[in-house]
Amino acid sequence: MPVISEFYGIKILMYWNDHMPAHFHAEYGGHKILVDIKNGSVIKGVFPSKQLKLVLAWCEIHRDELMKNWENAIKHMSIEKIAPLM
Repeated sequence: MPVISEFYGIKILMYWNDHMPAHFHAEYGGHKILVDIKNGSVIKGVFPSKQLKLVLAWCEIHRDELMKNWENAIKHMSIEKIAPLM
């Protein structure tokens, strides 16, 4: 599973040919979440409040890039890196 972005100790990952809905995985310490790209909401898991806000803000900023990566992943094409939150 490629790491597509990293910021503030948070890793953002995406699988090839993953299940619907379109989503990405985020990890921080021992915490893991799945985030729905279109809705910017947590599908599964728990994150500390501060890090969750950062991930959801990043998702909103990069929604178009995330959707392009999701579409590429379904087709087993290249998944691109996305700029971290600064």
